[in-house]
Amino acid sequence: MLQILNFLAAFTAERDEKGATATEYALIIAGIAVAIVAAIGVFGEALTDFWNGLGGQLGI
Repeated sequence: MLQILNFLAAFTAERDEKGATATEYALIIAGIAVAIVAAIGVFGEALTDFWNGLGGQLGI
């Protein structure tokens, strides 16, 4: 029972977290990179066709 009380006290105690760590920033950047790669994989051909068509209309 004492272990449970100690766990709850430690869990509810105020934490001294002043900001995100480099690891958290790295995970966020990795997630954004994965999202960009996935978006290019899904929409890449359609975007290529769009820009080629737009360039053709503008005479470029």
